[in-house]
Amino acid sequence: MGIEKMSAAFIFLFALLLAGCDKNEFDPDASPNALEGAGVYNFSDYSPLNDKSLDVYYYIPTTATQNSKILISLHGNGRNAQELRSALEDKADLLNFIVVAPEFSQTDFPGGDAYNLGNIFEDGDNPEPSELNPEEAWSLSIIEPLFQDFLERSENQNTTYDIFGHSAGGQFVHRFLIYKEDVSVNRLVCAASGWYTVPDNNIEFPYGLANSPAAGTSPERYFGSSLTMLIGENDTDPNSFNLRHNEETDAQGLNRLERAQHFYDTSQEIALQGGFDSDLLY
Repeated sequence: MGIEKMSAAFIFLFALLLAGCDKNEFDPDASPNALEGAGVYNFSDYSPLNDKSLDVYYYIPTTATQNSKILISLHGNGRNAQELRSALEDKADLLNFIVVAPEFSQTDFPGGDAYNLGNIFEDGDNPEPSELNPEEAWSLSIIEPLFQDFLERSENQNTTYDIFGHSAGGQFVHRFLIYKEDVSVNRLVCAASGWYTVPDNNIEFPYGLANSPAAGTSPERYFGSSLTMLIGENDTDPNSFNLRHNEETDAQGLNRLERAQHFYDTSQEIALQGGFDSDLLY
């Protein structure tokens, strides 16, 4: 894991997140392989959570081929997948990649427990062993079947995807890295997260790994993955909207920049102590 301070890039990306409009209406009668341009379809075929569904906003450039790379983009607490998708269209055209932006609605994935805490526990902020959900019921577990479903719908031939998450979506992404094994992800980007699950077995979940399914497992797998943490160098406001403050989060720092640095420094220290290679970018 590693960190590059990319304030200009972050400001540009954040501006993109505020823009966007839809181009195609959803056609329920369209054939499953008719995806093109900008559109949306409903994904409800993940059987462990068959009572829930996601609207999946996508963008496929006109120059796209069956080998064009796929970026799965995850929204923040605003649950604004359409805006996120639309904001990335120009970059997708320029770099010839496909955007897939699932929306985890408040109805089906209420609050932080069901979304950015991964639905690992019924109450992620106060986890009890008796309330540990089966892995197939985690919201983190939806990404792989969603990717496979998109391949079938689009006839894309990729075997891997990149994943980007903003704010709460960034929290989802770094927990996805830690808790999900045997996934097809290539590169991961975690942008502007408010706080983190630090890979420390001495700190209780959700702020660390203790008393969670990742406790005591080797970190070699996720330390060897490509995770980029994207944070603005001026993101130093301790009173930023919706920024959590309690004893555990404030131990990570008082603002987003300090907390990102803490996650990076702690991860690097644990990796070095364990003799693991680390590919974390900051």
